[in-house]
Amino acid sequence: AYFFDVEPDPSVTLAAKGAALVKSFEPDGVVALGGGSAMDLAKSMTWFAGSDAVLTAIPTTSGSGSEVTDFAILTHDGVKHPLVDTKLRPQVAILDAALVEKLPKALIADGGFDALTHALEAYTATGADPFTDALAGAAFSEVLGSLKASFEGDLQARGRVHSCATMAGLAFTQAGLGLCHAMAHALGGQLHLPHGRLNAILLPAVIEHNKAARHKYASLARRAGLSGVSDTVAVKNLKNALCRLRQELNMPDTLLAAGISPNELCSKREKIITAALHDPCCNTNPQIVTAEMVGAVLEEVTGRG
Repeated sequence: AYFFDVEPDPSVTLAAKGAALVKSFEPDGVVALGGGSAMDLAKSMTWFAGSDAVLTAIPTTSGSGSEVTDFAILTHDGVKHPLVDTKLRPQVAILDAALVEKLPKALIADGGFDALTHALEAYTATGADPFTDALAGAAFSEVLGSLKASFEGDLQARGRVHSCATMAGLAFTQAGLGLCHAMAHALGGQLHLPHGRLNAILLPAVIEHNKAARHKYASLARRAGLSGVSDTVAVKNLKNALCRLRQELNMPDTLLAAGISPNELCSKREKIITAALHDPCCNTNPQIVTAEMVGAVLEEVTGRG
């Protein structure tokens, strides 16, 4: 049996439809081939169906890390709901760099920034430990150094980013994520922008407001070769490197530049803040997340016409 109804930001309704197929077919194995949405949908389908089928995930984009995580993201009524359960983790993950050789540039940029954000947030999450730090630190440094080359057509660099996206997934499924992902989920549910693009817009602003993580941000900056005589300088270098890379990948730096008017954002502001605060990614943010904190980040990334 085949299920081809994958769509960006898959809905709970679509997952239920797929789960009904899994129940009727009772497969021994399920193969998820595609990007993060395809893998999240396949994981959710088997989970809702209560199936014991062996789930094999084969990513064709480099970013989500969903092939090795306990997470799946479904959308309902304009809100993205992260599902978290060890039963969602695929039993088999197959990485083949040949599958990403012809990726469109926009997907390379969006996926790459998602991987960068996974690594950075895993490194600073409250669940981090020396093992997740090793994975997240190595993944962040490699993607930061290779993503521009991948974007410009270097297939060896693209293969390295593909592997590092999975390393970042292994890190964050153990350590957790943080405010950037909580806000990206909230904004994505309301505004329907690509997840990685939202992370690229949000991440420098989140770094600025996550004061409690300053020492670990500085540590990560130094691991990535962004030295500074003090933590303050190292964190500034980290933010500048991310902003510079964002520009080199032709990515928007504000929501306005991504096509979202300040008026539209204002009309959905309270829903976005509420959804972000209820997102489980906030639970492992290095600093307690408040409505004021979310609002301050929103203000910084809105952009003004």
